[in-house]
Amino acid sequence: MSRTTIPELLPDDACGTDCPGRHEHAPVSGSSSEDTIAAIATAPGSAAIGIVRLAGPGCAAILSAVFRPLSPSFSGFSPFRLHHGELLDVSGRPLDDVLAVFMPGPGTFCGQDMAELHCHGSPAVLAEALTACCAHGARPAEPGEFSKRAFLAGRLDLSQAEAVAELAAAPTADAARLAREKLSGALSTAVSALRERLADLRARACLAIDFPDEDVECLPPGEFRAEALAVKDELASLAANFARGRLAREGALAVLAGPVNAGKSSLMNALLGRERAIVSDAPGTTRDYLEEPLSLDGLLVRLVDTAGLRETEDHVELVGVRKSRELLQRADLVLLVVDGSRPLGAAEVALCREVPRERLLACVNKADLSPCADDPLPRLTESGVLAVRVAASTGLGLDELSRSARERLLAALPPDEGRPAPNLRQQRCLTRAAAELDELVRAVDQGLPYDLLGLHLEHACDALDEITGRLTAEDVLNRVFADFCIGK
Repeated sequence: MSRTTIPELLPDDACGTDCPGRHEHAPVSGSSSEDTIAAIATAPGSAAIGIVRLAGPGCAAILSAVFRPLSPSFSGFSPFRLHHGELLDVSGRPLDDVLAVFMPGPGTFCGQDMAELHCHGSPAVLAEALTACCAHGARPAEPGEFSKRAFLAGRLDLSQAEAVAELAAAPTADAARLAREKLSGALSTAVSALRERLADLRARACLAIDFPDEDVECLPPGEFRAEALAVKDELASLAANFARGRLAREGALAVLAGPVNAGKSSLMNALLGRERAIVSDAPGTTRDYLEEPLSLDGLLVRLVDTAGLRETEDHVELVGVRKSRELLQRADLVLLVVDGSRPLGAAEVALCREVPRERLLACVNKADLSPCADDPLPRLTESGVLAVRVAASTGLGLDELSRSARERLLAALPPDEGRPAPNLRQQRCLTRAAAELDELVRAVDQGLPYDLLGLHLEHACDALDEITGRLTAEDVLNRVFADFCIGK
């Protein structure tokens, strides 16, 4: 079982990533899709290659101003072909050997003319390249502005635009696969099909309202109710898959818990393959929690070492114990670390009662030592707790622990039936639509008129339209694209 540590999943300012809360840029007042925009499209830091991206009607002119071809046969930019030449700074002096490409619209990502400069990946060179482009008529791009232009041009719907950011930010292969699925239109197709079924119900309701005394085709209340429930169930299934996407994008919260000196910190270090937590024989060494990312065969886990659970009068340690209790309530998986060289204590028994069995995995540590007469492992398994024997000091049992932890986390998810995984915004829209259909069913049961039924259907359709961007307020769009990085 592979356990891969991830020292840093994403830098706080990583370009091209979906990083909610990390950008505080507000949309530029008076900005227009007719402006030519420019941005560094690659991540901060030194690299072999760095890219400056442009979009808008002035791309060709700006590219001609900052790029000097080195080929004597150059007679103009051939669309979608790389040309070798020199990057010129704001003073017209050569700065770097680069490759330049011009991509005429509308067959581009944004639907507009686009261009790119492929420079050496020096941050100073890229900054000078961006400055030169802006000196010749471009303006700095806002967060997500390239993707927003693609959405406004009809190249992507809103769920696909969000998938672009999710794919760029994917911390694991599973997250990338789920994002790519949405980028291909899987969520849009599913949502649009359900919306069409609701639109058909709305049309039937309108017939009943407009022609109450005519013999027109209108579903009787029973069939109307059955179709609404069928769509609601489909919406609920889609919304439930949010948990799978969240796990892939954000990782599961796995909390190491137990009494002092059971070996929680040692086990954390063994799983990470490095000394992250301080290990000492002194009780209460860990007073605050430590969190580190860990990959279990591609499943992202946020592993947390917590303060030992015990009665204490030390104020600092007491705060740590309180935080540990809070983390236990939020955890997707609690790894109860038990000292296998001594009998099961009251703290372990109490924690087994406190945490639901499906979220609990006991790690009977110190298997390299002689077990005590009252071996805790049989007692745990007899009480229905899944338990594995490990030795943090030697690595014994770590593969079995990793495999069991992964299986337990995945077992808590809804079955993977190939459905796309919505993000939080999309899941809330699906939940709102399903709630409107619940209200509609109650209205049918109460014998309320078709005009009230139609109102619930209208609200449900509006909620689904917010997913694809078919009907989305400008402030919602601004919030969505503000969470992108500049350059994407």
